[in-house]
Amino acid sequence: MTSAKPQKSQYSELEAAHALGVSTDELRRLIRCHIVRGEDELPSLSQASFQPSDLLLLRLLASQPNASC
Repeated sequence: MTSAKPQKSQYSELEAAHALGVSTDELRRLIRCHIVRGEDELPSLSQASFQPSDLLLLRLLASQPNASC
């Protein structure tokens, strides 16, 4: 039996981007296009933490053929 690497419970913006295989700018674009309601919510994004379920949702959004805004 192999030991799986324990899953983190929280990811920083940089860790989330790395886990998704995108740049932080691309991560911000995904969030801007699909999640935040206004530009006033974006300044706090660099201090946000992401849960594994957030990464799953962002991965699904990034994989959409028409994922661009």
